[in-house]
Amino acid sequence: MPFLHFDVMSGRRFVATFVLHSQCISKDWSDHALWWPQRNKWLGRARSTLDQYGVHADAVLHFTPMHKPLRVQLPDLRYVDCRIDFSMNTFSAVVQLCKNLGIRHPEELSLSKPLEPCHLKQNYQTLKEAKHLRNGQPPDTNTFIAVSRGSSNSLDRSGGGCPATPPPPRSLSATPVGLQQNGTLKRHGGHVYSTQSDGSSDGGYCGTPPRAASLDALDSLGELSLADSPHEATREGLLTPKTLLERARMNVGWLDSSLSIMEQGVREWDTLQLRFKFYSFFDLTARPHDASRLNQLYQQARWQILNQEVHCTEEEMLLFAALQLQIELQTHAGGGIQDSSESVRPSSPQHAAEDEIDAALSELQAQLEGGPPPRADITHVPELAGYLKYLRPKRFTLKGYKRGWVSCRDGIIRIHSSREAAAKGEASQCSVELRGAEVTPDAHPASRRYQIKLEVPAEDAMHEMWLRCDDEDQYAEWVAACRLGSRGRSLADASFASEAAAVRALLALQKPQPGAAPALQLPHNVQPEHYIAPRFYKKFKGKLTQKVLESHANVKDLSLLEAKLQYIKAWQSLPDYGQTLFVVRFMGHKKDEIISIANNRIMRLDPNTGDHIKTWRYSTMKAWNVNWEIKHMMVQFEEGNIIFSVQSADCKVVHEFIGGYIFLSMRSKDANQTLDEELFHKLTGGWT
Repeated sequence: MPFLHFDVMSGRRFVATFVLHSQCISKDWSDHALWWPQRNKWLGRARSTLDQYGVHADAVLHFTPMHKPLRVQLPDLRYVDCRIDFSMNTFSAVVQLCKNLGIRHPEELSLSKPLEPCHLKQNYQTLKEAKHLRNGQPPDTNTFIAVSRGSSNSLDRSGGGCPATPPPPRSLSATPVGLQQNGTLKRHGGHVYSTQSDGSSDGGYCGTPPRAASLDALDSLGELSLADSPHEATREGLLTPKTLLERARMNVGWLDSSLSIMEQGVREWDTLQLRFKFYSFFDLTARPHDASRLNQLYQQARWQILNQEVHCTEEEMLLFAALQLQIELQTHAGGGIQDSSESVRPSSPQHAAEDEIDAALSELQAQLEGGPPPRADITHVPELAGYLKYLRPKRFTLKGYKRGWVSCRDGIIRIHSSREAAAKGEASQCSVELRGAEVTPDAHPASRRYQIKLEVPAEDAMHEMWLRCDDEDQYAEWVAACRLGSRGRSLADASFASEAAAVRALLALQKPQPGAAPALQLPHNVQPEHYIAPRFYKKFKGKLTQKVLESHANVKDLSLLEAKLQYIKAWQSLPDYGQTLFVVRFMGHKKDEIISIANNRIMRLDPNTGDHIKTWRYSTMKAWNVNWEIKHMMVQFEEGNIIFSVQSADCKVVHEFIGGYIFLSMRSKDANQTLDEELFHKLTGGWT
């Protein structure tokens, strides 16, 4: 193996002679850089000397390529072999990868390490490899090491934890995609790539895999269409969390966006997962230039629902199955997307600008034509009122629903015995402030049961309250009113009408149409588990085909992109949508609890029942900090501070989720073509 000799004080190379079979060779070394295995860092500052880095004469440095082959599993579960810059931070690497894949808004995605079933059985803080690797690591390093699925080279280099497992079967996803020297795509049937690594704990490796030379530039990934996904992907190999704690432990594998992937234990030909990390999607519309992003987001939503990571009702499950059937039928029929090779590739800046202008004009026209008429009295505060059934559950009581006159005004719900009592100005029997409440719709159109579950914040815990409506229209208005009230908005908000209309549209799609079921049969090669979650197998046994066809009659006219967008909207309406869970331990408590990080709030959950104990909104948040020495996180709110340690992941992961959602909330349509990476790292890096 050739060696490089450096002047430590100046960093100047003395001798750099590479000899192969006693003959000097010439090669472009511009993509090479120095890697320091002992310190687990790149020496990337060109103006710094080795002495300034702290490199001494006994140090071992590796002169290695920065771009290395990596196997990436996409949200639709297919594997893609590509070249990634291992020296840049993970955020920039994801931006570059998404650019070449044609996925817009890469700030919503990130890379994650694959997990094994044993990782769901214990917290990150108790993993043997985590205990071993935390010693001497920088405080902001994500030291979680997992087994690299799909590669013979294990990321577990500590000698403990989960045993190495064989690569996944080829039925897990589409065949891996490689790149030839001429830039064309080549499928390698069933072959699994391996790394020529020495497996040492210092992260060193001997040479470069032979296939790395056959990989062309990252730009060749533009030949790969992500607007459609292979149908042979199955649920086999996916981790299915059985409890809330296991679901919270699934978020341990996220990479630190501020560090390079090589600094986090990833080596060439290892496997990482590309997933939508932040559930705050910007400019999500059914336009051809966004087909790749829309399809990958649909696939991630579909697998979450089928894998029972997000729960839904029977009617909602049938709607998801019907939309999936419509998507598959449209895909087989061409769908208006697959016929043209130009439509699946990233559009030119001119076309993208034209699409943005058309979308803005259409949105403005819809607001002008469909918006509510202006009110004559701008000082009038709107109010929603009507007879509803309400229930306030209490322990050791079996009382049922009561009927009363319920009104909502300025984000406060008041209950009177009758309409006349409210008109006379009598004191209300009950008054509930909606700000900060959790609103859970519970509609069953088939049985005509329309309920709303409210979890109202209190000093000690969240108090539960149920509202039952008489019909769909009343239900839609009250769901919209409760959601606006929970965000601190009144009924005068312009989004009230659109919020109620969205609820009505979703209910209309959930209504089965027995008489309108077309003479359509499901594909012969499709099994029930391809359409529904396992917990519905027994309930739909023998009747799945008919029920899916009845629900399909409501969506049979949707185009391919519209069906995918409707699937995503229905997914976003689920109560568990967008909740990223972590096992934490609050200061002063001895038991583990669960917090949920969402796009606009932090929730404290009961680990046994999943009930909401407390909700904190980002709108009332002052600051969030981390004590890196003791790994404690403090979040300051107007109503008080919370301090906790994260048990199921590194505290940097939680810090990055909060900062990432704050960053995404600052996006605007005026600046949607620029990405402020410096601001992202400032909000998520944890360092001032």
